[in-house]
Amino acid sequence: MQHANAPLTPNGRYRLVMLVIEEGFTLQAAAAACNVAKSTVHTWVWRWRGASEAARQSCACLEDRSSRPKVSPTQVPAEEAAGICELRQRTGWSPRRLAQADEVARPHSTIHEVLRRGGCSRRPRPERPAVVRYEWNCPGQLLHMDVKKFGKFEEPGHKMTGDRTKRSRRVGWQYVHSIVDDCSRLAYSEIHDDEKAATVTAFTTRALDWFLGHGIVCERLMTDNHLSYTHSRSFKALIRRRAIHHIRIQPYTPRTNGKVERFQQTLGREWAYAPEYASSHARRQALPHWIDHYNQRRTHASAWNRLRPRRGGRRGGDSHRVRQDDRRTGSADRDVLPAGGLALSAAGGGRPET
Repeated sequence: MQHANAPLTPNGRYRLVMLVIEEGFTLQAAAAACNVAKSTVHTWVWRWRGASEAARQSCACLEDRSSRPKVSPTQVPAEEAAGICELRQRTGWSPRRLAQADEVARPHSTIHEVLRRGGCSRRPRPERPAVVRYEWNCPGQLLHMDVKKFGKFEEPGHKMTGDRTKRSRRVGWQYVHSIVDDCSRLAYSEIHDDEKAATVTAFTTRALDWFLGHGIVCERLMTDNHLSYTHSRSFKALIRRRAIHHIRIQPYTPRTNGKVERFQQTLGREWAYAPEYASSHARRQALPHWIDHYNQRRTHASAWNRLRPRRGGRRGGDSHRVRQDDRRTGSADRDVLPAGGLALSAAGGGRPET
């Protein structure tokens, strides 16, 4: 492997050989001209003279050769290596455990090398599910809801100042509650000091009224499985009173609720961490202004770097959008999405079947 300051790359070796072959330099003179040892010049000139015409044309004879020996008489035979790999796949034992097996008479270091060559030294990673992208046709057909936690601070931290000696200790947390419309990406957020059931219910009430003021009537609300969403009587009463269908994602599958997760990523990068705030109170006061900027002036990559259309009312969507099949599974008061994520079907405009 050549480093950045190597005197001889393949091109440099070619020029070195040409000094001897065409210019008539002696080995010692060519070594002095290229600042290398005389033995190095001899090695490359000898390889050039012993190479074929095709190897000279492509300069393949001047490439580095593998240091692997041509013959390894002490290497584990192929039949025995296949048996070790088969035993590994059948039992899942580690190299040390395999070394204790009666049919394997090899040290654990040798077994590890056999498993590495056989491609079974590590368990294969589980296959990631396919990415399913979807968008509802009309605003209000699906709202995404989640909470993001940010730490409070009394003065700028080391991320802004570079000084790690000053820290805001035990000052608490702030919880940003957010709801994003699936179709229009219209967002509503508030900061609170907790994520208890009463706080979540009050926030949801104000958010739904805010969306209603923009002509968006919520039909479905997607959340994770936090206790304030699943065990709160006031929250259940609210969505029942508003005739909202509550969709709960699969546990440990935040990608299903990806639109609000992506909104929170943007929220943290552009609002929470990019500006330098004097305190968390100043950051709190800046949130309404940033939300207004997000809803009115910020472009969206999902809309090809254009302003996202803020549609309202009941207008049909484009034909390329797909809808969600919100078939109910499980108990009567709980809807859990299928294990593969959202069950989607191609559709055009209009209301989906329920």
